[in-house]
Amino acid sequence: MARHGKRYQAAAATLEREQLCSPEEAMRLVKQTATAKFDEAVEVAVRLGVDSRAGEQMVRGIVNLPHGTGKSPRVVAFARGEAAQQAEAAGADVVGAEDLVAKIEGGWKDFDLLVAARDMMRIVGRLGKRLGPRMPNPKAGTVGEDIGAIIRDLKGGRVQFRMDRAGVVQLPIGRASFEVEQLTENFAVLMSAILRARPAAAKGQYLRRIAVSSTMGPSVFVDPSAAQALAEAM
Repeated sequence: MARHGKRYQAAAATLEREQLCSPEEAMRLVKQTATAKFDEAVEVAVRLGVDSRAGEQMVRGIVNLPHGTGKSPRVVAFARGEAAQQAEAAGADVVGAEDLVAKIEGGWKDFDLLVAARDMMRIVGRLGKRLGPRMPNPKAGTVGEDIGAIIRDLKGGRVQFRMDRAGVVQLPIGRASFEVEQLTENFAVLMSAILRARPAAAKGQYLRRIAVSSTMGPSVFVDPSAAQALAEAM
């Protein structure tokens, strides 16, 4: 069993164990219990009522958080010519073509996200086994004709979510320094996207359990019904 430090235990002592909160109250409590000396990330974990073994019940999607995550991702772009110029102008951290493919084949992985102009996928395809789920993918919105727009969206707060093998979607929605209203709005937008991604084959209660926490803080549990109502009101 994991053992927590004194700061965590003191923060946890201020919470009622297993209490279900409204989304706004949960964000307030997470901020209150984020006592580390750095600006902690705030993460949401949603356990879904789906069969994670069934391919047709996979939950994944893309969402633009209105207030971003508080961290600008390091975006690397596969592009050449005019598309490369657009990628650089949009703020890509590294832009390349065959040279970039060779660099990644050599073990380089100093990036958060990879994007590609559509005409680059012929050479990028050979990285599939090495990159796995980090591979640029049209379904994930990281391959397209307007690579500049893709990069601007990613830098501005667009994030991908994907259910893991336990049926949980986990994603950062901001920082402890964000206002309660900003965290709540980001949370609502994420929940709305998760609801829209509900598989047709899913039966029964879809939102089973929702927890919010800061990097070093205890989990605060959100009432699934209140979370759904907030998301549907958007």
